[in-house]
Amino acid sequence: MTAADDPMAQLLRLRASIDNIDAALIFMLAERFRATQQVGHLKAQHEMPASDPLREEQQVARLRALAEEAHLDPEFAEKWFNFVVAEVIRHHTEAAEGR
Repeated sequence: MTAADDPMAQLLRLRASIDNIDAALIFMLAERFRATQQVGHLKAQHEMPASDPLREEQQVARLRALAEEAHLDPEFAEKWFNFVVAEVIRHHTEAAEGR
């Protein structure tokens, strides 16, 4: 059996790839939250609402289309987005309250 045929070696390579992807996702999420934090401060300064339902609706449609293109379950993409947006709105609300 060659190293390429060894299931344990394949598993380790796949897990290493998953670990790298997870690390990249964490750093991308951190970058996203840095950007949304700036949005939150801007909204707080100008007394704008923390939530923007029209923007969220447009983003859901855009992300569902991207998910389909990427062969990812659009329902999962929407759940992920809703989870992230809930956290962003919480941050924006805290910024507006001066926390």
